[in-house]
Amino acid sequence: MTKETLGFQTEVKQLLQLMIHSLYSNKEIFLRELISNASDACDKLRFEALHNEALFENDGELKIHVAFDKDARTLTIRDNGIGMNREEVIKNIGTIARSGTKEFFSQLSGDAKKDANLIGQFGVGFYSAFIVADKVTLTTRRAGQVANQGVRWESAGDGEFTIEEVEKTDRGTEIVLHLKEGEDELLSDWRLRSIIRKYSDHITLPILMKKAPGYDKDGNVEASDELETVNKASALWARSKSEISDEEYNEFYKHVAHDFEDPLTWSHARVEGRQEYTELLYIPQRAPFDLYDRERRHGIKLYVRRVFIMEDAEKLLPQYLRFVRGVIDSSDLPLNVSREILQHSKDIEQIKAGCVKKVLGLLESLATSEDQADKDKYAKFWQEFGRVLKEGIGEDFANKDKIAALCRFASTHADTPEQIVSLADYIGRMKEGQDAIYYITAETFAAAKNSPHLEALRKKGIEVLLLADRVDEWVVGSLHEFEGKKLQSVAKGELDLSKFEDEAEKKQQEEAAVELKDVIEKIGETLGEKVKEVRVTHRLSESPACLVVENSDMSANLERLLKSAGQDVKTVKPILEINPTHPLTKKIKAELGKERFADWTEILFDQATLAEGAQLDDPAGFVKRLNGLMLDMAS
Repeated sequence: MTKETLGFQTEVKQLLQLMIHSLYSNKEIFLRELISNASDACDKLRFEALHNEALFENDGELKIHVAFDKDARTLTIRDNGIGMNREEVIKNIGTIARSGTKEFFSQLSGDAKKDANLIGQFGVGFYSAFIVADKVTLTTRRAGQVANQGVRWESAGDGEFTIEEVEKTDRGTEIVLHLKEGEDELLSDWRLRSIIRKYSDHITLPILMKKAPGYDKDGNVEASDELETVNKASALWARSKSEISDEEYNEFYKHVAHDFEDPLTWSHARVEGRQEYTELLYIPQRAPFDLYDRERRHGIKLYVRRVFIMEDAEKLLPQYLRFVRGVIDSSDLPLNVSREILQHSKDIEQIKAGCVKKVLGLLESLATSEDQADKDKYAKFWQEFGRVLKEGIGEDFANKDKIAALCRFASTHADTPEQIVSLADYIGRMKEGQDAIYYITAETFAAAKNSPHLEALRKKGIEVLLLADRVDEWVVGSLHEFEGKKLQSVAKGELDLSKFEDEAEKKQQEEAAVELKDVIEKIGETLGEKVKEVRVTHRLSESPACLVVENSDMSANLERLLKSAGQDVKTVKPILEINPTHPLTKKIKAELGKERFADWTEILFDQATLAEGAQLDDPAGFVKRLNGLMLDMAS
């Protein structure tokens, strides 16, 4: 095939510019990224070769080479891993085919430090080569293909790349960086070794370089072609915790997570018993852009007796912990374990249960710590991953209470959605005689905070949780009580606040109900099939009316969410509750038997519907009635 010139995807062009201009302050990380990619390629070969040993091509010793040429001013990173064919080169290097791309670029600020952190979240390390190189040449051949099916890719990072088929006798990938002016320090044996030991010492494969030049007996420089291993080339997780520094833990995280930032925290433990395995699990500082894409494989790397088996082994952790990164190394699983075996293995279920317990325990230690630094870490964790963790309440029955204790919510106790409380905090502030945790669900924090359903509770000083995340509807659908206190929606059923009312209030309510009996009946007749019932309310103090549903019915917010997702759900008839002391109620009472009574009733119902955050069935009719009443009052 002749050489072709192709254009980068638009997003890749933007990313190349970002790499070149945002990461200049820490340029050396490019070598970490390229070595990590080489290590991953070797891991993938080892996994595929479990089912097709011929892929090793009589060369089963996996390794990474790093070399430099002072005269040509090039730096070369070479591996004998899985390699790529032409389609894979274009897919993996010419485009960024992953969810969150648009969001990623919309958040770029032009601030080099902030943008560098975003790059880490997006995980596209290959392009970091252009920080130090003005041209990159990649030559690769996929394992199992013949020598003349090699592929050469080349680009100056200017928006285009060339691709052609070449002869390549050995499998794997070679990347040659043609260094920019001013990058001569990378043509130093000592400098390259120090970068490798700083960032890639934990790589389990040997990273080879030519032995450093020595001197003969006459003092002359004596070069050597002998190769030696620069890194420790041992599994970091297999070492004792006391031997591993925080810096080593951090660098290993960056390797397995393809992140540029340090992790928030981690857990490293060896589990012995019926199942023997080592786990090293990390919680990142920031959420990746595709965190809410449940179809994408998320997970941790699985090893068996230090032999890599697969990445993104999603069966080792539940979906609601998909943000966790790290490795599991089992002593008991077979080397030929597959994704199908993982789905039905009791051993895997035990490992999974142990890892879930460890992660939740790690989060609990941060959440309950008296140390302010730990509290700040948990606050950051919740901001990034809280909505995902909430999914566990509906997915993981065995750990539902533990997850609920870790959850945080906005409430009427605070002024902003950032000021969050735990369920334990709420219970600690409950009023004497209160036996329920009150909450309201809505589409936004503002809608929840300003809902008319809160009026009576706010007046009596009763705290209400303000649930505005989409996942909250599923949370309250699965979590019916916490520490013996039931969860009660303030927009469902007849709200009984009699424990907090004196005899005078109760008597006043009874009299109001009797006094409005005829009006309530007429409103019900007027609205007809629009409502299930009309009754006097005990939950309003400022608004004239509100809509509620029965305890057993779907909430209005959940109904809207399901319909917006395209699901065919039956509309629940609401109950209209009337505030007997409101001036508008008195006006409607005065209109009983008159021509405008129906208009006043319809407007009352439409107002209550709007206050719920719902759309009106007939907005034009609402405006017409409202205009008519306004003109009547003006005349």
